[in-house]
Amino acid sequence: MAKIEKRAFLCLIVSLAFVLGILFYIGELVVDGDDWATFYANQHIYHNGQLNVGAIYDRDGNLLVENTKKGPVYNEDYENRVANVHAVGDCYGNVATGAQYAFRSDLVGYNFLTGTYSISSSGRSIYLSIDSEANKEAKRALGYSDGLVGVYNYKTGEILCMVSSPGYDPKNPPSPDQAASGTYINKFMSSTITPGSIFKLVTTEAALEQKVDYDSWTYTCTGKTEINGEIVHCTAAHGYQDKDAALANSCNCAYAHLAVDLGGKTLRKYVKKAGLDSSYDVDGIQTAKGSFNFPSESNINLSWAGIGQFEDQVNPLSYMVFMGAIANGGEAAMPYLVKDIKVENAFSIHKGKAVMTDELINSNTASLLAKMMKNNVKKTYGEYNYPGLDIYAKSGTAERGDGYANTWFTGFLKDEEHPYAFIVCVEKGATGAGTAGPIANRVLQSLVSK
Repeated sequence: MAKIEKRAFLCLIVSLAFVLGILFYIGELVVDGDDWATFYANQHIYHNGQLNVGAIYDRDGNLLVENTKKGPVYNEDYENRVANVHAVGDCYGNVATGAQYAFRSDLVGYNFLTGTYSISSSGRSIYLSIDSEANKEAKRALGYSDGLVGVYNYKTGEILCMVSSPGYDPKNPPSPDQAASGTYINKFMSSTITPGSIFKLVTTEAALEQKVDYDSWTYTCTGKTEINGEIVHCTAAHGYQDKDAALANSCNCAYAHLAVDLGGKTLRKYVKKAGLDSSYDVDGIQTAKGSFNFPSESNINLSWAGIGQFEDQVNPLSYMVFMGAIANGGEAAMPYLVKDIKVENAFSIHKGKAVMTDELINSNTASLLAKMMKNNVKKTYGEYNYPGLDIYAKSGTAERGDGYANTWFTGFLKDEEHPYAFIVCVEKGATGAGTAGPIANRVLQSLVSK
């Protein structure tokens, strides 16, 4: 009798393990089924390691790539292919954020019940939110420079322009050991870069809310200042500065003292509120998280951190969304890339829609900061450089540590028909307004003219 009971108990254990195994398998199938089904060994949807179903278009219906049994057919325009490669990717999955790789389960039409099966076996058509012509304009404006350009609609969330350089022709991708550094990285979504003076907007936000005498605050810049025995240099001796002039002139000396007055704890709080140390989910693509180190001691490192140097690292997309929040009164639309997914290129099964962020900046503070950014354009950058655009901006120059600097230009348009936030970074540039500013203007003009 004891032996029967022991065997029954063992059978119960085995049965329980079997049931748990089945439940675990079903759970894994629900979570990872699309990855399993779209694995390169699935010959139903791959041929010679290349996806053979699905097509990708831009927002206007311009074909970017169609996957066929004979291989991918890319847009016939070389400029189009190179400018849009980090949005589209290639058939080998070299760009992790490329639609060919990131949205492959949507391209093949995978679902839990039918797997990758479809009646026509042609897959689905994905319409991205990007404007491929604006991407071409951005790539032309960058020229031979490495860097990035991003523009999005801060009311709807549509990413309109997304260019990373260096690029390449997806029809003939270079081997990883021959590709130039950064070729396969979407710098707009997947990189973190020293922000330089564009970070002064965060320091200004903190000062507007935490420094009770900021409205009447002044500083006299002699071209350099001392912080605990160490020297911070400015680009010029700016002389008498109030809060508006200090931002418009991007006065390092003034902001070095502001950072010390505010303290590391305060700056860290505003970085977190702005979402600059967080990751955005863009249709399943996780953007890189920014990282910042604000020392608790009032020393030279804290000063440089408040200026946008030291160990500050910002993700360009996250900062662009922060610009959108300033423009939109505190909140902005979450960015997305997939505008529409169609079956048989006929009926839609997905439509991109606006989902708002949390409050990234107080609405009153956003209004004040926007006025200061408009003053930057009027007093420093010149409104004539951006004809027809109601532009609000901040430039930046970030030391790289190799004798060169990265130059930035970021901000937004106050335009009901074109509510666009933007960010441009040119590696090894001269000045933010002089190098990155004209690129922003060309791309925005291209988008607004449509």
